[in-house]
Amino acid sequence: MTPTPAAPRIVAVVVTYNRVALLQRLVPRLRSIAGLDQIIVVDNASTDGTPEWLASAAQEPGTLLHAHLMTSNTGGAGGFHDGLQAAIEGTDADLVWLMDDDGLPDPDCLATLLEHRDLDFWGPVVVDEDDPQRLVFPIRLPGGTSVAHDRAAVSRAARDGLLDDIVIPFNGILVTRALVEKIGYPRAEFFIWGDDHEYRLRAEKAGARIATVTDAVVRHPSVGELGTPMAFGRTTYNHTPSDLKHYCMARNNVVNLRDYRGWLFVLAFVLKTVWFYAFTRPSLQRLRLSAEGIAAGVRDDFTGHLRFLA
Repeated sequence: MTPTPAAPRIVAVVVTYNRVALLQRLVPRLRSIAGLDQIIVVDNASTDGTPEWLASAAQEPGTLLHAHLMTSNTGGAGGFHDGLQAAIEGTDADLVWLMDDDGLPDPDCLATLLEHRDLDFWGPVVVDEDDPQRLVFPIRLPGGTSVAHDRAAVSRAARDGLLDDIVIPFNGILVTRALVEKIGYPRAEFFIWGDDHEYRLRAEKAGARIATVTDAVVRHPSVGELGTPMAFGRTTYNHTPSDLKHYCMARNNVVNLRDYRGWLFVLAFVLKTVWFYAFTRPSLQRLRLSAEGIAAGVRDDFTGHLRFLA
């Protein structure tokens, strides 16, 4: 990848939908962070007063704030697609800092990330804001099936403050202009769930230098039962109570596994899903929904989630 300048221009991209209260804590935090040149907030057609608040906040002194208003809800995937495109094509950003609206970077998060400018796609650890030693998103450690659920496990696995080849995308990650120009933008059609993972896989395939910086921290509300143990504790499953999220996860995971790992991995995911909703959390309704999402992924049909938005 082409090296970035000594003093990079950094643009933050935040995607939001009907969570104005979270923006009201995040935007001031971002404006307080030195070295950030601009903030782009992509609003997915919120109805809770978000556009009005953004218009008012944009008039306040501090880091330039730009509201990118969508005409419909395109999900996180559509939001990050358009937001990253706006940052790369509409500004002269060297680095883009991507995040959801519910994370809150520590004041030194960006500075700590910038200590590792030899990377292309890198980010912080994402911790539970109510229990900062616990990870919100469990991390499968390299070289085996171990899953880290807390910061101590991550620190033990890291070398020189880095967990190489692993990152939790779109939760405070930095991406270089050079990498974006090489691999393009996130897949908007994914809507939600798996778009971030696909983007990381694409970066990996392109030879990007990827890592988690263990001393950089974003605080995030608990997301429930990600990494739910199953099969007598031998593995985990990303269970969510949301039918929309589960449908998109099943569909998009099939696409990612097929495109980057192969059909045997798709079969393994199907069997894992059947086991989880037949034995770990028995639910005939979830088995049916899983089958619909899996079949849509096989067909490359990215329309089925729309029924959940009506």
